[in-house]
Amino acid sequence: MELRGHLDLMLLNSVRQLGSAHGYAIIVALRDGSDGVFDLPEGTVYPALHRLERAGLVDSDWDTSGPRRRRVYRLTPDGSAALAAKRREWQAFAHGMRALIGPMTAEGLA
Repeated sequence: MELRGHLDLMLLNSVRQLGSAHGYAIIVALRDGSDGVFDLPEGTVYPALHRLERAGLVDSDWDTSGPRRRRVYRLTPDGSAALAAKRREWQAFAHGMRALIGPMTAEGLA
């Protein structure tokens, strides 16, 4: 499945839904929330989270409460605004695609 252009939306939305979470919890949420379609490797998710952090869309702190130190990510106000914009873009894209290809059923095109 091609992720180009959609990974930021997926990550920002997962961080928003989880409130704050470490990278592996985000990976699990994406996999479970997509019925296994988006089983992303750490090598995809962590660099993207770091890029989002450099852009000011998420921030992070180290959680040292457990046996292992883990970086926990949260959405920033700029991240919330970016997520809202990306959701609007996705809704427009999905609307346009439905108009082009028609409705879908579980078996494929209706």
